[in-house]
Amino acid sequence: MIKFFAMISRMKYINRWSLMRNEHSENLCEHSFDVASISHALAVIGNRRFGKNYNAERCAALGLYHDAPETLTGDMPTPVKYYSDEVRNAYKSVEEYACDSLLSMLPEDLREDFVPLFVKQEGDLELWKLVKAADKISALIKCIEERRSGSGEFDKAAESTRNALLEMGVPEAKVFIDEILPAYDLTLDELKS
Repeated sequence: MIKFFAMISRMKYINRWSLMRNEHSENLCEHSFDVASISHALAVIGNRRFGKNYNAERCAALGLYHDAPETLTGDMPTPVKYYSDEVRNAYKSVEEYACDSLLSMLPEDLREDFVPLFVKQEGDLELWKLVKAADKISALIKCIEERRSGSGEFDKAAESTRNALLEMGVPEAKVFIDEILPAYDLTLDELKS
């Protein structure tokens, strides 16, 4: 019996932003879809605007599975996860164990195709940087949505996330921020017109 996919489907039960008062709760499944689609967009932007040769579909797959270990660990709030080097290293060990546990739920003949989605491969380092940027963009979008719902709870998170994103120096992310992100402030009628 293959248990991997049933475990991955439980991403919908893991809520994010647990330390914040949310007007709309966001689960890990929603977030992973956003990160996958944004990762794909960043790779396409890199290819079209910056002469890169990214595998956009692979980047989307990395984004889709980037938080899958959290089905076993839960979503650790950022202030806790990065509190100190000791906590960060301990969490990294727990996350590696969760990756190994998930991969062990696959039969041997399928596992080799999934390992590179969970264990960073040297050839994918540029793609992982795009996924990290997409992860931050997804967080920034969440902050925008919360602000639009009337919550000021995410104002500081929006500012620090935007700054961290710009400090990453990913030109594809800058294009997304400048040209795509403003549309997230529009109403449905404005989007349709």
